[in-house]
Amino acid sequence: MSRRIYLKMKPLSEARDLFLRRWDLERMLSGETIPTLEAPGRVTAAPVFARFSMPTFHAAAMDGVAVGAEATFGSTPESPRRLTVGRDAHWVNTGQALPPGTDAVIMVEHLHQIDETTLEIQAAAFPWQHVRKVGEDIVATELLLPQNHLITPYELGALLGAGVLEVEVKRRPRVLVIPTGDELVEAESLRGAEVPPAGRVVEFNSWVLVNLIRQWGAVCDRHSIVPDQPEVLRRVLLEAAVGDYHVVIVNAGSSAGSEDHTANLIEELGELLVHGVAIMPGKPTVLGEIAGKPVVGNPGYPVSAVISLEQFVRPLLLRMQGLPEPEPEEVEAYPSQKVPSKLGVEEFIRVNLGRVGERLIATPLPRGAGSITSLTKAAGFLRIPDTVEGVTEEKPQRVTLLTSRKGVERTLVVVGSHDITLDVMANLLKKYDPEMAIASTNVGSLGGLLALRKGNAHLAGSHLLDTETGDYNTSYIRRYLPGVEVRLVNLVYREQGLIIPRGNPKGIKGLAEIIRPDLSFVNRQAGSGTRILLDWQLKQLGLDPRSISGYEREEYTHMAVAVDVLSGTADAGMGIYAAAQALGLDFLPVITERYDLVIPAVHFDGPLVQTLLRIISSEEFKNQVMALGGYDVRETGTLIPCR
Repeated sequence: MSRRIYLKMKPLSEARDLFLRRWDLERMLSGETIPTLEAPGRVTAAPVFARFSMPTFHAAAMDGVAVGAEATFGSTPESPRRLTVGRDAHWVNTGQALPPGTDAVIMVEHLHQIDETTLEIQAAAFPWQHVRKVGEDIVATELLLPQNHLITPYELGALLGAGVLEVEVKRRPRVLVIPTGDELVEAESLRGAEVPPAGRVVEFNSWVLVNLIRQWGAVCDRHSIVPDQPEVLRRVLLEAAVGDYHVVIVNAGSSAGSEDHTANLIEELGELLVHGVAIMPGKPTVLGEIAGKPVVGNPGYPVSAVISLEQFVRPLLLRMQGLPEPEPEEVEAYPSQKVPSKLGVEEFIRVNLGRVGERLIATPLPRGAGSITSLTKAAGFLRIPDTVEGVTEEKPQRVTLLTSRKGVERTLVVVGSHDITLDVMANLLKKYDPEMAIASTNVGSLGGLLALRKGNAHLAGSHLLDTETGDYNTSYIRRYLPGVEVRLVNLVYREQGLIIPRGNPKGIKGLAEIIRPDLSFVNRQAGSGTRILLDWQLKQLGLDPRSISGYEREEYTHMAVAVDVLSGTADAGMGIYAAAQALGLDFLPVITERYDLVIPAVHFDGPLVQTLLRIISSEEFKNQVMALGGYDVRETGTLIPCR
């Protein structure tokens, strides 16, 4: 099949309206009768009425004696009245039926027992005192639950109490997710394997979609991986559409590539409604109909797939069940940086969130549609309308929460240089204070100081070498944070050097050799401490950076550098020993450097920062860091003079 252009691409609102109005959703799901005990989580297909009242008899609401209230009138402390047990007073426990002729209960605490058969009271009872009358909670024939109501565990009690043992509920929507792609392998097939075969990737998108769909009340099955062969996908699509499924989703194969067959097949087998939606991520979404059933071509990249699913499949499934779409919880937050966007495309930006001072700060995560970790780390997403070219730091924006408000308020915002010990720190913080979290963003040491200057973070990780004095961070703090009082706390000392392939196949002996024409290099970004260190070392060696193949190629973390070396796209890169150790690579040490936490004084005594400082000063943290290799914790947690 040939490539096709997005000739039917539509704005999000128009595509949603066209797709959701297409179906008679109320009639797509017939009802079924199930035992009431299985009803929580299901949606009523018809109103539910009480079979009998609750309680079905007048019941004692307190422990004591049941009496006829009229017989107690006139009782006072000055003129107490005596009652005879078995004649005008009857012992009852809470919940027991009142004996005939009684209409009130006197609490046992208000009784004075003269002997086994004689009781004295000093106050009169009034009719229906401490009594649960017939139908006090539920009256027979009254409406318990309306149609299109999601049954909760609380309502299970009301149903059973009212004698309702079966409930008519809507059948769950049945959905099939079909993963496609020649490059995909099943995760289970890799048991015992270190990595997937070359050119193959683990298929996980469909499992994410399946479990999201189940959260929305549907029964969801997953088809085995379908290869990029149109005749195979045609057969699977047709079988699913004419079968018992209400909705069919094809994951991947929805874009304009030559191997993307979904749109063509939907048009061939049914009707193509939309090919392309003006959103990012999620542009390649395909919407159509086969055999009267909704069919969705979901983009292959993880973030695109999820956003497309949430925008089209979730409202579809909820409406099929007669349920409203929940209103998203939103907050106002200031972007930590300018975020550009394209006119004509509505963009969903995943962000970290944390309160720094009086402002809620939204820090953008990687925008790539293939970055699944931008979903796992996101606390919310910022929607940029298709009518603007981006947002700035000066104006707060609406952010849809993906976590709780409390979680946002208890998030420590950390920016600056990347270090693996930050992951150790984040894990221990969560271990000892589950309500706390760290939102860490890698922007380089200098970027971290600039974020502190703007008030966009609680602290920054930094290892900026002053090449004149040999000291770390202090001169940069004076230069970039004038007038800002800070505390400098050592986190670790660490080994920096060349990360090279295991076994050193090209025989690299040291930093001086990276100018060799047969070597490719991967660098860290400008402004990072590692970049500054490299440039200083090159100057000491009298080497021209322009003579290094790959000097302009930049990565934002030590692990990204190590991955480039591991994958063979680079022969060497500057980074820390722990990153090389983590991926089984070799390492040529260059220097031991100091990595510090720069903390504005205004945040230093706050509970979030103080909890963090207790964590990094603990033996548990230090032991875990030392186990990584290439670290020294001799000054971890100590204050360093910085002015």
